[in-house]
Amino acid sequence: MELSELKRIFDDTDYVRRSGTPGEKQAAEYLLGRCEALGVKAWLEEFSVPMGEIEAAEVLADGKSVPCKGLSCCGSGSAEGELYYMPGLDPVSIAGAKDKIVLVDSMGVNHFVYQDLMKAGARGILFQCGSLHTPDRDIEERDLRALVVGEERKVLCAMLHAETALQLVKTGTKQVRITVRQREYEGKSHNVVAELPGKREEWIVLTAHYDTTSHSHGAYDNMTGCVGLLWVMEALKDTERNYGLRFVFCGSEERGLLGSKAYADAHEKELEQAVLNINLDMIGSAMGKFIACATAEDKLPHYLGYMGAELGFPVEASTGVYSSDSTSFADKGVPALSLARLASEKVAPIHVRYDRQDVLSMPQLAKDCAFITELTRRMACAALCPVARTIPEKLRRQIDEYLYRKRKGE
Repeated sequence: MELSELKRIFDDTDYVRRSGTPGEKQAAEYLLGRCEALGVKAWLEEFSVPMGEIEAAEVLADGKSVPCKGLSCCGSGSAEGELYYMPGLDPVSIAGAKDKIVLVDSMGVNHFVYQDLMKAGARGILFQCGSLHTPDRDIEERDLRALVVGEERKVLCAMLHAETALQLVKTGTKQVRITVRQREYEGKSHNVVAELPGKREEWIVLTAHYDTTSHSHGAYDNMTGCVGLLWVMEALKDTERNYGLRFVFCGSEERGLLGSKAYADAHEKELEQAVLNINLDMIGSAMGKFIACATAEDKLPHYLGYMGAELGFPVEASTGVYSSDSTSFADKGVPALSLARLASEKVAPIHVRYDRQDVLSMPQLAKDCAFITELTRRMACAALCPVARTIPEKLRRQIDEYLYRKRKGE
């Protein structure tokens, strides 16, 4: 693929692609068209996502309205209480949340923290986003995820900018009232699936997500991964392969891997024939190191290290559970490998409006894609896929912790 064609894909998808929105559907149809233009069989698979259309949201701090965004899917109504700034997530800090509106130092909390806050009696939660040191005052649009709530009750939640949160604390705000009114409904998101058959019935699944957060155009996170899939597809579509290749461009990853989870659930029986998942999440940055995180046997990162040395392509490879769509496949027993070129957020920030093409290098993206293609070719053309179809017990536990089935350390 020519460098000019790489850039064209980023130009064509230079818009917000948030889960369940027309922008996300537009990107799905664009990627579908890209696959079909290569002569590859492709289709859309629809799945449901919880949505909330915020009609009104207000946070009153000692009677004064402050800028905010209500969290979708947190319910409607009003909640009032004393403001409690909670910088830590330890048991002592959480114990002070009873009957309070809790302000936390993050854009969200995990399942177990939410459960603890509800048991402690919190009346509502204020999150914060952004930086005091950038010119924008964007307030992130987030949702209260079903995986976080679990069987607990919902409480009203709102997002503040960090500047507002700082002022509430510095001025000693006493009383806070959160009001949210919204229409909650089941929306639609899509996975784009394409297939290159092989001689064997088994296949390798390659994944990348194409959705973004609410202000990001997602050039780095993660249209780069989608470009990587298209590059591999074009390079190997006419190659004779022992293993088939299935490409899944995942929707709604930014809301908790919803697209890859939907695909893995819908195709659970078929996944018994999947020998490996290769997931691409953020490649091609002008700066940064290339990493490989394998939720698989220890031999796989060793293989990546040897291959990188052979080809003169530095790779920092390890085992673990990566916070991306690979985890949905590993959870079903498919050995999974996430590949990324990780740059400092000072250079290539994600989940904000500064995720733009100018943090990328088209020549570096081409090099990354060439390495990924060679890895895929070796695996797909192997007489027998060298990766054992097993997930080590220590990694299974990490998956359970990542998916909130177990607390860490228990």
